[in-house]
Amino acid sequence: MAVAFVGNLPAGARITVDSAPIIYMLEDHPKLAAHFAPVFDAAARGELSIMVSTITLAEVMAGPLRAGNEILAAQYHEAMRGSRNWEIVPVTQEIAVLAARIRVARRLRLPDAIQVATAVATGSAALVTHDVDLSKVREIRIIS
Repeated sequence: MAVAFVGNLPAGARITVDSAPIIYMLEDHPKLAAHFAPVFDAAARGELSIMVSTITLAEVMAGPLRAGNEILAAQYHEAMRGSRNWEIVPVTQEIAVLAARIRVARRLRLPDAIQVATAVATGSAALVTHDVDLSKVREIRIIS
């Protein structure tokens, strides 16, 4: 079943997308790519904007780099940087401080806390993830 929430978001909504859904789409995962496709399709149509943390950029590029595939890593970077209605959000001091607070309050790993803090700081309507550890988050709507 695909992510059905897209129609429930306000027109022009901003969402933050965690690393895994992007990796599933880029690698055309047999089951999970279709699950998250509505998010990326809606962004391509201009119905919503996707925010991604620089942490996401690093995590998405790590797989191709681990395999020694610089060309694929560059293609993934360009896909994220050059896609319509996408923005790569740097980890600012504001996001770092908020991530520290969320990490302590929710007992999250630092990368997960940064994802949540990025969503909150950018005014996102939701954080789209496949990470079950984020189910305990209360600071932002979690959609998986």
